Amino acid sequence: MDFVRFHAPHANGRGTFPGVFALANGLRADGLLSDSDAAWLLNANARATAAYADPSVTHPDVYDREINPAAEAWFRTTATHLIDMARDYVALLGRHSVECVETHSDGPGRVLYSDDVQIVVVPHSAS
Repeated sequence: MDFVRFHAPHANGRGTFPGVFALANGLRADGLLSDSDAAWLLNANARATAAYADPSVTHPDVYDREINPAAEAWFRTTATHLIDMARDYVALLGRHSVECVETHSDGPGRVLYSDDVQIVVVPHSAS
């Protein structure tokens, strides 16, 4: 498989499956993290931001809820350092009893954005 995604196993109220970063940041936004977990998350987010491009910077519409309401990001399986980082987020979620699954695919959807470590797609189920 060429791509991997870490995400909620169940759809949210918008019918999408939030990714690992959204799930972790949701815990922080809801005030559910300990001080040490919140500090870890802020540091991890800074490392993640430094490690890969934000698709919405070069493609502002990619995550626009009106234009691409089901857009989701997938890592290339060759981006092992980012996959390892995502697994640390999964561990954080597990400590807080938040389910997160790992899905693999050769072609998860219609590609909206692509770089050397990730793609953003509209999943086939939403097309």
